[in-house]
Amino acid sequence: MGVMSELWKGLRVTGRIGLRSLFGRGIVTTEYPHEFRTKPQRFHGRHVLNRYPDGMEKCIGCELCAGACPAQCIFVRGADNPPDDPTSPGERFGFVYEINMLRCIFCGLCVEACPTEAITMTHLFEMSVTSREDAIYTKNELLMRPDGSVPHPRPDDPYADMSELEVADGWLRATAPAGSAAYEGVTMWQGTPGPASWDPEPDQETRDA
Repeated sequence: MGVMSELWKGLRVTGRIGLRSLFGRGIVTTEYPHEFRTKPQRFHGRHVLNRYPDGMEKCIGCELCAGACPAQCIFVRGADNPPDDPTSPGERFGFVYEINMLRCIFCGLCVEACPTEAITMTHLFEMSVTSREDAIYTKNELLMRPDGSVPHPRPDDPYADMSELEVADGWLRATAPAGSAAYEGVTMWQGTPGPASWDPEPDQETRDA
């Protein structure tokens, strides 16, 4: 009797939910892929290697991101900049840069470790592939183009949301240096040639209002 009573309670609950959904009340799902959820500012999506506003690469090949990665999914090899045609402002640049997305846990520690703000994370999370090799993103897929756009892994997808790649600054912009209130509202980083906004994130009261 006790089992039947509990079963009846469960059926009543699911029945009420089903009727509400049937008549358009209490629907919590979206019409994916025609509709996309608005992601929070600090969303951790796929990575992007940034450029300075003048087009030079920010990565200096220091390998600190690879050392900080707990999943050991980043492989970096630096090379000396040619004096007559430097790739980055420093003495070295990231000659090889690879991220194995099958191992990445999207923790953002690589972003925190980078001294030049070369690597940030976008809002893109749809990265389905048909082979393991395609899941290893090389510098060709990661590096921002000189005009600020970022290569999409599936540009031919009719539902590809290119705007998710424009938010390449979210993690960084939401991070205040040492958490000090003295830096509130102060831009502490270099922008990129892309469309992303690098203005400081507003305080919580302003944002909520």
